[in-house]
Amino acid sequence: MKDNLQLASKYLYESIQGRYVTASHLDSFLETLPSAFKISTVGFSVNHVPIKAIEFGEGKVKILVWSQMHGNESTTTKGLIDYLHYLYQNENELERLSKSFSFYILPILNPDGAEAYTRENANAVDLNRDAFTCTQPESKVLRSVLENFSPDYCFNLHDQRTIFGLLESQQPATMSFLTASYNEERTFNSVREQAAAVIAGINNELQKFIPNQVGRFDDSFNINCTGDYFTKRGYPTILFEAGHFANDYTRDEVRKFVFIALKAAISFINENDIVSNDLGNYLNIYQNNKCFYDFIFKNVRINDNNVEKNIKFAVQYKEVLTDGKIAFIPEIIQIENLDSFFAHQTVDFENNLYVFENRNFPKIGDIIKFSK
Repeated sequence: MKDNLQLASKYLYESIQGRYVTASHLDSFLETLPSAFKISTVGFSVNHVPIKAIEFGEGKVKILVWSQMHGNESTTTKGLIDYLHYLYQNENELERLSKSFSFYILPILNPDGAEAYTRENANAVDLNRDAFTCTQPESKVLRSVLENFSPDYCFNLHDQRTIFGLLESQQPATMSFLTASYNEERTFNSVREQAAAVIAGINNELQKFIPNQVGRFDDSFNINCTGDYFTKRGYPTILFEAGHFANDYTRDEVRKFVFIALKAAISFINENDIVSNDLGNYLNIYQNNKCFYDFIFKNVRINDNNVEKNIKFAVQYKEVLTDGKIAFIPEIIQIENLDSFFAHQTVDFENNLYVFENRNFPKIGDIIKFSK
């Protein structure tokens, strides 16, 4: 059988690419799904945009999946779409999984944020900090689905910024995972252990393709975070975080690893008795750290008050929605004090003099003139 990376490439849904993925993009995909997939509107956003659901399968194990509760985090949505594309093109696999599982999928929970390319919804509320108070219409949709569907597992799909990496391997955290806490002490109960076992299974598969680039997200407890609240209520919840892969700012390579992670998670649940003896394997996954910048410029000559010296500075892309596309604006965000940080790309300025707006020294917020 073709390996999972080949499958992810073969079934990549080419009509949806790049970072900007909205409800209209999703609708064009939903129209391609056959009758085995039930499509419905389960609620509306602040701006009264329909929130769509996909249901399929009649099996005993119930899996609830949602993506883009942060509107500008579209990579996992793309990987999810690719996985569904794979299933409807492979009837035997779809039939096999449908006998074991029942799926309930909310591909874009925050369509207003997706349209505006913002983390928050149209009321400027972070839905992933609204789980307990449940003040927003999108949060209420997810809460209602949770209580009516009563899943055995929840998959909470997100993106993480390019700042996240792994100190042990000095590599970016291309994919990261978490079994969320249910208390301040971050104790592991049977609910967390179930999710941890699945994550360990996902990690075993991903290490074949992105060795030393899989991270474990911070598990500090916050009852208003969706994963924490759901875990406290007894639902094993797995956080998926799609991160950076070399030169892949559109994240159309990383989506393939999302596909692999979803496929591995479902296969692991289907083929294994989930027990707690994988906790050690979960805890051995390297922990995420904020230790990367998009660029570090070194050997930059400056002239500050007639004093010349060489410095380093860090540049991070600011993502800006422009005419339906995401522009990447390179902006200085840190000057010096960079010894404990890594860069996705290091630029040797070769002792050339820094020039910006009639000055020869950098400031936070300067826009660097170069192409990605």
